[in-house]
Amino acid sequence: MKRKEGFKMLKKVGILANGGDVSGFNAVIRAIVKTAENHGVECYGIIDGYNGLLKKDFELLSTAANGEALGILPKGGSIIGSSTNSNLFNYKVVNEDGSVEYKDLSDQAIQNIKDFGFDCIFTLGGDGTQKSARDFSTKGVNVIGVPKTIDNDVACTEITFGYNTAVSVAMEALDRLHTTGATHHRIMVLEVMGRYAGWIALEAAIAGGADVALIPEIPYDINSVVSKIENRRKRGKNFSVVVVAEGAKPKDGEITIMGTRDNGAGVDNTKLGGIGQKIAQQLQELTGLEARNTTLGYMQRGGTPTAFDRVLSTKYGTKAMELALEGKFGTLAVIKNGKLDSVSLEEVVGKNTKIGAVSGNTEESNLRRVQMDDDLMKTARDIGINFGD
Repeated sequence: MKRKEGFKMLKKVGILANGGDVSGFNAVIRAIVKTAENHGVECYGIIDGYNGLLKKDFELLSTAANGEALGILPKGGSIIGSSTNSNLFNYKVVNEDGSVEYKDLSDQAIQNIKDFGFDCIFTLGGDGTQKSARDFSTKGVNVIGVPKTIDNDVACTEITFGYNTAVSVAMEALDRLHTTGATHHRIMVLEVMGRYAGWIALEAAIAGGADVALIPEIPYDINSVVSKIENRRKRGKNFSVVVVAEGAKPKDGEITIMGTRDNGAGVDNTKLGGIGQKIAQQLQELTGLEARNTTLGYMQRGGTPTAFDRVLSTKYGTKAMELALEGKFGTLAVIKNGKLDSVSLEEVVGKNTKIGAVSGNTEESNLRRVQMDDDLMKTARDIGINFGD
C-alpha cells in the first residue's frame, strides 16, 4: 500500500455505526478490525454512533480469544450499537428546567477524539451519517466512510451493504403472499421501506414475481394499477401481488405520513407509513376483489446477513482500512464499475454543503434514486410489471 508522503503511521482508530440498523454492520466491523490487527493498529468501537463520540464511550475491539469482534460475521445488528438523529452539529439538549434547545457540540466531540488519540474515525452509515462525516472532515478530523442503508440510496456507489438482505427478506415475503393470494383470490399488498428511492420495491418485485411495483420515483395513477389487475382477471388470474415503497405517492398527491418527530432543523422529521393499507383499500373498492396489506417494517433490517452482504461488507471494511493506511481521508469506500474504489465525501454530499444544522435526507441531499433507464427498470417493464404510470 502506498502511503501519502509524510503520513503519520496509524496507531489507533475508532469505528462508529450510525443510523438505522442493517444486516452487515458487524461484518464490516470485523473486516476493519482484522485488517487493522494485521498492520498493528488498535481498533475501538464508538458506542451508539455519534453519541459515543460525545460521551467518550469507547470499547476496545479484538478478534483474539474472547475478543468483542470474534464470531460476529453472521450476527445481525451492531455489537457497538447505533443511533439515529444524533447530529452533533445540531444536537438535542434537554436543560434542567425541561426546555429543549439544539446546540453545536462538534468541537467537544473533536476534542474527545484528540484526547483519546484516534488517528482516524470510520463512519458506517447512510446519507445523514456521511454528511456529518464530511462536516467533521472539514473541521480537520481524519474520517473514512462506509456506505450503509437498506434503501440503497447512498450517492456515488453502486450498492450499499444491508440492501441485499432487505431485498431477500422482501422476496421471501412476496413468495408467501403469492400462495395466500392465489388460494383466496385476493390482492396482496406488501409495503416495504424506501423513503426516497424504490430499489427494494423494484428488485423485490422482480425477484418475487409481483405484478405491480409502486416506487417514489414514479408518482402513480391508481387507475393504471386497477387496469393491470383487471387485465389479469380477464386472463383467468383472480389474484394480484402489489409491492409498494413507503415513499410512493399518487400523481398530484403527497407521501403518506404516519406522524412527525422533533429531531431538529435540517433533518426529515416525517415518519412514513400507511401507504400499503391505503393502496389495499383503494384497490378493494375499485376492483371488488378482497385486498390485504402486509407491512414488512423492521423485518427488513434485522437478522443474519445474506452471503452476498457478508462478502460485500467484508470488502467494504477491508477497503476502508486500506484507505486509512494509505492516508486517504475524507473519503467514502465505494463500488464503482463493479470494483472497490473511493470518492471524496464532498462528492457524496453534493449540494448539501452547509456545516451545522443541515443533516441528511433534505432536498439538497445527493441521494441515489432509481433512474428510468436503469437495467432493472427495463427488465421489470419487459416482464410486465406495472408502475402505476
